[in-house]
Amino acid sequence: MNSSSIDSEWVGRVIDGRFPLRQWLGSSGLGGVFLTELDGDPSRKAAIKLIPADESAAQARIRVWAATETLSHPCLMHLFQTGSWRIGSTLLLYAVMEYAEENLSQILPERPLTPSETHEMLAPLLDALGYLHRNGFVHGQLKPSNILVVDDQLRISSESLQVAGETAGIVAPPNVYEAPESTTRPISASADLWSLGVLLVETLTQHPPVWDKIAHQEPVVPEQVPQPFAAIARECLRVAPERRPTVQQVKARLESPSSLPEPESETVPTAPAKHRLKAFVAALLVLLLVVTALLLRSRQNPPSTPTGGQQTSVPASTPAAKPSPKPAPAPPQPSPVARKESPAAVPLAGAVVHQVLPDVPMAARNTINGKVHVAIRVTVDPSGAVSDATIDSAGSRYFANLALEAARQWRFQPSESNEQARSRVWLLRFEFTRTGTTAGLMQ
Repeated sequence: MNSSSIDSEWVGRVIDGRFPLRQWLGSSGLGGVFLTELDGDPSRKAAIKLIPADESAAQARIRVWAATETLSHPCLMHLFQTGSWRIGSTLLLYAVMEYAEENLSQILPERPLTPSETHEMLAPLLDALGYLHRNGFVHGQLKPSNILVVDDQLRISSESLQVAGETAGIVAPPNVYEAPESTTRPISASADLWSLGVLLVETLTQHPPVWDKIAHQEPVVPEQVPQPFAAIARECLRVAPERRPTVQQVKARLESPSSLPEPESETVPTAPAKHRLKAFVAALLVLLLVVTALLLRSRQNPPSTPTGGQQTSVPASTPAAKPSPKPAPAPPQPSPVARKESPAAVPLAGAVVHQVLPDVPMAARNTINGKVHVAIRVTVDPSGAVSDATIDSAGSRYFANLALEAARQWRFQPSESNEQARSRVWLLRFEFTRTGTTAGLMQ
């Protein structure tokens, strides 16, 4: 059995008598990932990765998992349970870990990260890598699908960690994130720096760097990658591992003010400093001449004084204008749109009596560039409860699922008593931005 044979048809099985496979989440280079549950009241969501392995590779991986039990870092995914399980004659390894709401591989197909978002991502990622390297471990699988968000916090996967200086027990299929030396020597911390260089380029351009591996040339970092990320990527993507920087050196470059990109200016490029100084002096002389001329003119022509001791130009017979009465404030009208920041939900045109807005993790909200629109079609029974909800249109599948879950909790005005009991259909429109979420009726 190989990793490609683990797919959605496995949903419904129970691993090791404890972990039901509830939903297929996708495949990885080593195996398949499913949604499962942890015992408790209530039960808790978790993810479980299944990895096919032979006996020797399984024993090596179990030893590494045992060694990682002492690791604890806020940016490392927590492993709840690891072990092995047989299906027929096939041996499977499993790792039960925290459930992540989203990972970077789901964002990049839609858009690249901005430089500020990339900077925010790198800080916790480098902290976690530095912690691993100091404790003798290498991540070994640094790529977008292993950069995850759990409870609004960025974390990196931990089920595939390796001990520095050892060869991998389970070998993943070759990929662009794999350091050139990975097939000829034991893994080292510098392999993670190679992966970091690839990750940086892909994060900012949506594509990994171009690399002619046969020609033994270093990968090409595109010109559109801004500083300091371009310089960091070039240093990380050196073919010789001893020439790559350490995590601390990358952090120093990232945090150095001199290495940060200058803010973009929309003004026309200015002249050299020497010419700017001459222009400034000339403008100052002109300004002094104008001021002097105005002063001389004011002395020659003093202002006239009004006759009759009047101090105002308004005729005496003109009555003083009475202040107009302020209009009475208009009574508050029900708003057709309710914002998440509002302290209470506002009924929409009298049709909605209770509405719930999606709970969007801040880390996910920070990925929005502009607006994300989602339309949810709901069927409302005579009592006003939502009996069915489906996605009508979605700018993002992730945000559409959040809107769908929220829409199921809405309540509408019940049918009139003299009206024949029937279901009604409404179309709800959700708008997600970085600053909040709005919802309204489309019909």
